[in-house]
Amino acid sequence: MIAILWSYEVRPEARDAFERAYGLEGDWAALFGRAAGYLGTELLRGAGNAYLTIDRWRGEADFEAFMAAHRADYQALDRATEGWTTEERRLGVWHALNSARE
Repeated sequence: MIAILWSYEVRPEARDAFERAYGLEGDWAALFGRAAGYLGTELLRGAGNAYLTIDRWRGEADFEAFMAAHRADYQALDRATEGWTTEERRLGVWHALNSARE
């Protein structure tokens, strides 16, 4: 299992829209859900307007297959939501050490 982590600084006026789109049943989760191997998304809020997302996938190959099949939709959704943040940073891909393997 892998987790892809992103951090965001969200504009105060965009918090509600951001939380809807990036949350458990939001636009991003719906897009990722089109692919085999997607295990879910977690949205966390920190101090102020700081947020963190954790997208879980069965493995890197599953995420890469998703991107190959849905890159245009991913880029379109990214463009549609980019004005909501003042900072967006991919923290990387993290590999689970103690998870069940499929």
